[in-house]
Amino acid sequence: MVELMGSWRLGNALPPATEIDRQLKSDGRLRRVAFDSTQLGAWDTSLLAFVVRIIRSGSARGIEIDSSGLPEGVQHLLRLVESKPSRSTSEAVSRWRAMLHNLGTATLSFFEAGLSLFDFVGLTVLAFLKLLTGRARMRFSDLMFQVQACGVQALGILSLISFLVGTILAFMGAVQLRQFGASIYIADLVGIGIARDMGAMMTAIIMAGRTGAAYAAELGSMKVSEEIDALSTMGISPIEFLVLPRLIALVMMMPLLCLYADFLGMLGGSAVAATVLNISFVSYFGRTAAAVSLVSFLGGLFKATIYGVLVAVAGCWRGFEAQAGSSAVGEAATAAVVDSIVWVVTACGLFAVIFNVMHL
Repeated sequence: MVELMGSWRLGNALPPATEIDRQLKSDGRLRRVAFDSTQLGAWDTSLLAFVVRIIRSGSARGIEIDSSGLPEGVQHLLRLVESKPSRSTSEAVSRWRAMLHNLGTATLSFFEAGLSLFDFVGLTVLAFLKLLTGRARMRFSDLMFQVQACGVQALGILSLISFLVGTILAFMGAVQLRQFGASIYIADLVGIGIARDMGAMMTAIIMAGRTGAAYAAELGSMKVSEEIDALSTMGISPIEFLVLPRLIALVMMMPLLCLYADFLGMLGGSAVAATVLNISFVSYFGRTAAAVSLVSFLGGLFKATIYGVLVAVAGCWRGFEAQAGSSAVGEAATAAVVDSIVWVVTACGLFAVIFNVMHL
């Protein structure tokens, strides 16, 4: 029996708990400890610390601690102490809650973005149908301006990248084919690779970084400055007035840019063949004409057209989704480039499977 008497406050001379610990250690026959607080006066947290020390010391030695003799306030505080989880458990629970919260937030954001994209695509399709019936508010001058911006003005960077990619493919193939005396097949390698896949993909990635980002930045700036809301207020559909010229212009230019990229890529391959493998330009392009079929060219042009749709939709959609803030335009442009490249690469993989199944 532990008798508690007098005032138990921090400023008073309190008995040390080490004496109780010593008695609990020395008496091996002790099986139960109780408290008597009938003569207890005022108390504060010093009493609680003393009791907790005894309870933990007794529990470590298998001794039953009866706290029913303590004041009701002390018993309530003890229940709170016993029910409080350990710090490590609390941190683990917090980590799990944070991870589940982040997962839930990401999932909701994904589905919200998907619904927004479907809504945007649906509005764009309806606007295009209105254009076919002559009821869409799209200016021809805007279309011509966008054709120039995403067509002629993109030839410089497209020429450089296409030529360099063609030389890289030729160098890679030349190292291997020269070992087997099949150097002439470098024309087949470069021609088929450029015409079927690489030309369209190079063009799409270049336009994603150049034109798709520009679309997102332009429309994002208009969204932040409330110009798009002003068009809606005046009864003009922003999709018809802003999106259709950009979408049609890029879809029109992508096949032509792809053809140009194909030619520059094959020209880069011929330069490597002439300088490294001593193959004349006549022999190289003759072999290319024999190896590359019309189906390969048409397949590449079809892919480029689809890639143009994906790049234009990603750029315009991200521009319309821009939020208010100083960094909104940059975030919209970044998201447009990322979405465009992901969609283009995914579509390229699907086309590869489909064309293989169709034996094209």
